[in-house]
Amino acid sequence: MDHEMFGIVLDTLKKIEKDKLSLETKLEMDHQGDFPEALIRFMLGPDIGLHLIFIPEEYGGLGASAVQIAQISEEMAKMDMAIATSFLAICLGMDPIRVGGTEEQKEKYIRRIADEGLIVGYAVTEPEAGSNVQALKTKTERVLDDKGNIKGYRINGQKQFITNGGVADIFTILCDTPEGPSFFIVEKGAAGLSAGKHENKHGIRASNTASLTLEDVYVPVEDLVGGVEGIGLKQANAVFGYTRLMVATFGLAAGMASLEKVVSYAKERVQFGAPLIEKQGYTHKFIVAHAVRLEAARAYIEDVGKRIDAGEEDLQVEGSIAKYFATEMGDAMANDGIQALGGYGYMREYEVEKIKRDVKISTIFEGTSEIQQSIIAIFRLRETIHTKGGYYGSMSEELANLPDESGGPMAARAVQLLNELLLIARTFKVTKSQYLMFLLADMMTWIEVATATCVKACSGTWEKSVSNEYVLAVARLFARETVEKVYLNSVKILNTGQQIPEHMSEMLNSLTLTKVYEGALADMDLVAKELKS
Repeated sequence: MDHEMFGIVLDTLKKIEKDKLSLETKLEMDHQGDFPEALIRFMLGPDIGLHLIFIPEEYGGLGASAVQIAQISEEMAKMDMAIATSFLAICLGMDPIRVGGTEEQKEKYIRRIADEGLIVGYAVTEPEAGSNVQALKTKTERVLDDKGNIKGYRINGQKQFITNGGVADIFTILCDTPEGPSFFIVEKGAAGLSAGKHENKHGIRASNTASLTLEDVYVPVEDLVGGVEGIGLKQANAVFGYTRLMVATFGLAAGMASLEKVVSYAKERVQFGAPLIEKQGYTHKFIVAHAVRLEAARAYIEDVGKRIDAGEEDLQVEGSIAKYFATEMGDAMANDGIQALGGYGYMREYEVEKIKRDVKISTIFEGTSEIQQSIIAIFRLRETIHTKGGYYGSMSEELANLPDESGGPMAARAVQLLNELLLIARTFKVTKSQYLMFLLADMMTWIEVATATCVKACSGTWEKSVSNEYVLAVARLFARETVEKVYLNSVKILNTGQQIPEHMSEMLNSLTLTKVYEGALADMDLVAKELKS
């Protein structure tokens, strides 16, 4: 999608929010918990066609890049996360067809989604299996013709927590077949397919969430995605880097929405003779720390998006890191957004409590934060062993070659410590402890996000609305936080009953945290000053 069209899409979103999504309307939608089908159908209609950003040009879409979709998803989620979730489900539901469908399936269904503005549902989660798709209980039975050839399937089972479940026109449903998990395309109205009630949820209340029941639902063999049984997990894994990146933007969006409201409130609210924005205890607790982490999340999201657009594949771990970090940081900012507004933050009319309720789902759907931690730790440890330390070794070298003012060389020493720890991890039986693996995942996450942040700080690609000094201060502050995270987690892992190797003790001491935090308060003051201007 060219730059001009991208600008038009962003302008369209702003106009929709202004004309159809006033604060009063969003609060009423949230209070009633009703799916705004008329609004969604309008956004999918021929005059707007926002779903076209997800669809390749060859099937009638706009063919937006991953970076563009990330930016649009962020803006949509800032507008209202329930509506953004409905659009995310359309993308999710279409993705198995996009990455794994036959050409005939793509031409038929993706073009219909584009031309007709169909609402799509992605039906994977089950009541008992949850995120463990290996434990699928939705089963298929082959239906044979007179010659013994497969002509179709009968599906029986139940799906739970399906976004758009009660309103979708078409579903992609993951089922167990004799050869393994497989996706099937099922249209609304199919005999035996029924949706449960719209769930009464904590947040994103205007997004339709419902269970699906399948009782002898017949699906012709032509609607087995890819035409081959047993490749459903491969199709799902192929898009995790992409779809989890979108969920990461939801966390970023919620965090930014809350942060902006806190800054605005702090400029107006006078306490003890001065606006809150002038009080260091307020700004450094509720604004600066979160602003730094959200900027770091944005840097990492942009980096992964660029890699996807460059044609890189198998970015599942990167998608997990982006989702885990951005959604947890967004959730933390949303929580402090309520605290920062005091009693007003607890009132619905100020919206920050809605943002907090909405963002919580982002740490749960598309794989919980804990699932992401497991993925990150397992795959990065495996990569480190396979490359004999080369994976994080090259990252350390990249950071060490950045200017000192970017925080890169500071973070590089933390990467070296992590790398050495991973190489001796088996000695400490780390893989036998899920808790220790989670500690490793956090170290890996902060380090990879810090790398993207420090590199971006030297790239000149930040928004022109902020100064170069601000950019570098943000990078240094996050580099310091990363060093602290790696130091503390390393100490926890190394003090598990085994004798700490001498060289590891030396590496821990070399981090010299007292020196790392030299100048930190000045950097926080600088960030606070720029944010309040």
